[in-house]
Amino acid sequence: MTLVFQRTVAGQIATQMRANIERGVWRKWLPSERELSRLLQASRNSVRAGLSQLKSEGVIAPSRGLGNRVVGNFRRDPVRARTKTVGVLVPESVARLQPALAIEINELKDLLTESGYRLRVHSGAQYYARNPHRSLERLAGQNPHDAWVLELSSHMMQKWFAKRGVCCVVAGSLYPEIDLPFCDIDHRAICRHAAGVLIRLGHRRIGLLSYESIRAGDRDSQIGFLESAEAFRSGGISTEIACHRNDLGSVERALRRLRERRDPPTGIVVCGCYAYLAASSLLAKNGLVIPRDISLICRNDDVFMRFLAPAPARYILNPQTFAKDIFATINRLTNGHKVTGMKTHLFPRFVANQSIGPPPAS
Repeated sequence: MTLVFQRTVAGQIATQMRANIERGVWRKWLPSERELSRLLQASRNSVRAGLSQLKSEGVIAPSRGLGNRVVGNFRRDPVRARTKTVGVLVPESVARLQPALAIEINELKDLLTESGYRLRVHSGAQYYARNPHRSLERLAGQNPHDAWVLELSSHMMQKWFAKRGVCCVVAGSLYPEIDLPFCDIDHRAICRHAAGVLIRLGHRRIGLLSYESIRAGDRDSQIGFLESAEAFRSGGISTEIACHRNDLGSVERALRRLRERRDPPTGIVVCGCYAYLAASSLLAKNGLVIPRDISLICRNDDVFMRFLAPAPARYILNPQTFAKDIFATINRLTNGHKVTGMKTHLFPRFVANQSIGPPPAS
């Protein structure tokens, strides 16, 4: 009795998978066994039995390390084929992302749903590893989306998508030699402006707290910061850049490097909201008052920043605005427009607030 039941379940699962292939839900690759188990509400053993049946029928062919490839020639359901899907790639689950990014993805999902798209978020540190090629090959093979959105993307990730010609939008900064459509905040212009704000307030020693793992936007931030200082070089401006890993300990060490200089900076531009939160609390712990003793400007913004005192000087861009630009780019790409050469640079609104002032008297 048990054996007959198992064969029946396997046959039902094979039928469901075959129907999805026929309708074009899975056009080139099947999802992973774990994902199939979740989608079909079946055990892994039952899914394997169903896959084995499809393999014996010549519908799929296993590819070592990549998954199960569709090899059968099926009639596609034209109605189902018109439903476009978009995959969003992030390093960790949405619940663990910074609030502004989670809001952006949620807004993008609403915009896509209203236009008949389906969105699916894929998360995993393996896609952001030093050599992510195999993981990305498997991911894209098992999830043949019409377009991808790359959040917080690494250099190697961008290179892989560009080399494979996979339709995607980089949500963030693009590396110099990569040719992909992107939507980005102009970090170079922001940090150039921020350094200029401090210099015009009278600061002659300024610092930049940047990320240690140099993403394209962080590299641009350093370039813009130094450009502004160079423009005022005749005024005796000195600059210092210290890098952190976006955790309390590394921010503390980077801040110490700046403060232990012979002539420490009187104004600092901080990359990252969490780094700003850490820096402001560490300075207060050491008896420094903002902005009486030192001025701070944050390159970024997030919802919790409005609860800090003194109110941080920062650059504010509504996450919904960024999501609309990404959606517009996706819409163009999936409707036959040119894939490469499309770019959007946004400059947020600067809010001076209470964390900046003139340098302390010598």
